[in-house]
Amino acid sequence: MSESMPSCPSSQSLSVVKNGSTRHGKQNYKCRDCGRQFVENPQWQRVSERIQDTYDLLETLLLEKIPLAGIASVLKVSERWLQSYVNHKYENVPQQVKVEPKTTHRLTIQMDELWSFVDEKGNKQWVWLAIDAKTLEIVGCYIGDRSGDSAQKLWESLLSVYRQCAVIYTDFYTPYPVVLPSKRHRAVGKDSGKTNYIERFNCTLRQRVSRLVRKNLSFSKKLENHIGAIWNFIHYYNASLPARSSLSFLGLP
Repeated sequence: MSESMPSCPSSQSLSVVKNGSTRHGKQNYKCRDCGRQFVENPQWQRVSERIQDTYDLLETLLLEKIPLAGIASVLKVSERWLQSYVNHKYENVPQQVKVEPKTTHRLTIQMDELWSFVDEKGNKQWVWLAIDAKTLEIVGCYIGDRSGDSAQKLWESLLSVYRQCAVIYTDFYTPYPVVLPSKRHRAVGKDSGKTNYIERFNCTLRQRVSRLVRKNLSFSKKLENHIGAIWNFIHYYNASLPARSSLSFLGLP
């Protein structure tokens, strides 16, 4: 009886012959159709094949509070390859919110900002956010300094329906009254409860994006990746809302 040969992992061809042994003593095979050499049940796979199998896991891990070194260890890929993958991914993350269409009826949003830093603590970066108080979608975002120009950029990031009609609740930070329409702007204290949703989302963002945790070694060293990671989570968060209870996702009663 002839010995059964394994199929080629690239072409799936059965036209395979023995081709000596590896330096570890394992039988080596060669595909006559595509020329690939391989062994059965390899301990290590090509990076491209392994990442194809674990792509969904990689994308999930990037949304959790795990440093890149930890992800590389879990997936058994090199940190250099993973950093290159992340650089490319974050360069191409859209920096514009995606939300469901809205009517002009009773729109209310809450705004707030939180800080982190890139490379060193002297280089503070502020994340300016706006949340729809009814749907809990993030409807505006800008990442920059804490100046009035950044508050203006947050205002400009909103869909036109919010800029035209929404009532806006913020804290008493001075740039807000300058930028926001006075007739629809409400500056309130935390005890009012009118900014609870955006403040809670800030906590969620810090807990899910390791680059924003104040006391850690996972801070961004590249501004583009810092911005891309935040936008990547915002898109995930908005897309997740229809599939789950929004309030429970935020940890609210």
